[in-house]
Amino acid sequence: MSISVFLLEQYDDEFVDKLRKKLDAEIDLYYGEEIPDPAEYEILVAGVPEREHLTASPRLHTLIIPWAGIPTRTRELLLEIPDIKVHNLHYNDIPVAETAFALMLAAAKYIIPIDRRFRHHDWRPRYNPYPSVLLNGGTALILGYGTIGKQIAKLCHGFGMKVKAVKRNPEKKSDDIAEIFSIDKLLYLLPDTNVLFVSLPMTPDTRGIIGKEELALLPDRAIVVNIARGPIIDEEALYNELYSERLLAGLDVWYHYPKTEEARRYHEPSDFDFNLLENVVMTPHLAEQSDKSQEMNIDSLAEMLNRAARGEELPNRVDLQRGY
Repeated sequence: MSISVFLLEQYDDEFVDKLRKKLDAEIDLYYGEEIPDPAEYEILVAGVPEREHLTASPRLHTLIIPWAGIPTRTRELLLEIPDIKVHNLHYNDIPVAETAFALMLAAAKYIIPIDRRFRHHDWRPRYNPYPSVLLNGGTALILGYGTIGKQIAKLCHGFGMKVKAVKRNPEKKSDDIAEIFSIDKLLYLLPDTNVLFVSLPMTPDTRGIIGKEELALLPDRAIVVNIARGPIIDEEALYNELYSERLLAGLDVWYHYPKTEEARRYHEPSDFDFNLLENVVMTPHLAEQSDKSQEMNIDSLAEMLNRAARGEELPNRVDLQRGY
């Protein structure tokens, strides 16, 4: 069947040309910042649409958010327009998992401070080494066992780690890789956790779910890796634990983001000086990026749009009430 799609995200002509080549002939694709006239699109591809994008077309029935999760502002708008179905693209699960794993390794082995010193020809870390953390045989706990969490689990399993996962509503107690627990077992699991991966969606229920009490339960030298959203972990509690040097961390997500292009040159990501701590590895929310990102994005979006054109059920449906 014929279907009309409005691609609101700011993709360049090259991206759109490559996407068109993978779409079924029945799909009419419009793209840009201006709403098509007449506005008759049935599917909108956008991460943070304005109200007018959601209401301009009386035929709109589906919003595709071109990444995992749903921004708070978008969720609030859609709760007022409940007839629009929302789906995520999950093309970035492997790159995000690989970055999470890299952050864990860099933190465990103090790669950043050692590299920084050796660039100045300082050999002292060889003779007075940092207390590197051995990961093989340790326990990784994955908080949020969706598509990204499962990819992280595969990497940890291959590295010889025991893998446990926490999921709000687990359908089973284990799979081929991980033991799976409900969220109410979190406090019980933390004392035996060597690496805590946070890959939860950001919702009112998950904001601050890792706070002072939870961090205090982690054993000494445990590593916290956050590739989800910053405020899922209490900012001050995390900083205090890291400042004490009891824990280590790899952080890709933050509490303050630049709002203008100019601000990207210098913008503090937190109210606390994480940047002064050698037991923290910091990256500016780039976990999903790779040399294959565009190709994977195009393939994932084309597959979903082609399914829609064929009248098939779309994957990765978002529950607006839960926020994921």
